[in-house]
Amino acid sequence: MSTARVDLEPAYVLHARSYRETSLMLEVFTHTHGRIGLIARGARRPKSAMRGLLSPFQPLRLSWSGRGELQTLRDAELAGIAASLTGDQVLSGFYLNELLLKFLQRHDPHTDLFAHYAQTIAELAGASESAGIEPVLRRFELGLLRESGYALNLAEDAITHEPLEPDAWYDFYPDRGAIPRQGEDTGLRFRGAELLAIDAGEFATPATTRAARRLLRAVINTHLGDAGLRTRRVAAAMRR
Repeated sequence: MSTARVDLEPAYVLHARSYRETSLMLEVFTHTHGRIGLIARGARRPKSAMRGLLSPFQPLRLSWSGRGELQTLRDAELAGIAASLTGDQVLSGFYLNELLLKFLQRHDPHTDLFAHYAQTIAELAGASESAGIEPVLRRFELGLLRESGYALNLAEDAITHEPLEPDAWYDFYPDRGAIPRQGEDTGLRFRGAELLAIDAGEFATPATTRAARRLLRAVINTHLGDAGLRTRRVAAAMRR
């Protein structure tokens, strides 16, 4: 459990919802303490100093106190300029936030992932179109899986443990890894070169980017089960 009092901790708000008449219930991702739940008392009052600060994608320094699952936010300060996200960038940012909420347990520190998240938000702000957004999301998904204990082995044959052959075809199983092509297409069939490129975080071609999306969607779905992701449903509805 986190300490009783924390001051000026780097953090991002992942989710906020109304709590009672004038307060907010927050889920935040912090540098040292991981994901935590906070109550921001009076934050919705018109004259609250925190009103407008507690928004997604805004780098903050938060101070809180208390013990248990929900602690009390005492102060919030800006720690930089909020990323200016628009259009698909915004939905992509909320997708990242939802992934963190689904995969991370409270009070489990992930300092490297925190830095990766901050970098990813900045990269999203600079991505001008879908083709630029996709590689940013795929790299974050790979990092999140690795940090949360679900790292993928995309560099070797799951049976022989020999390095993948770039020109060979492999069937990928989320619970096993890559094995040489056998029988009918499983829906997750990839060239060795594609898996090796994904493993290296290199998305130089549209084909590799599409392969990465197909692969990582299947892996994430396996871990989330029937829960799914709301941001995916919203994105699908917007494309109709």
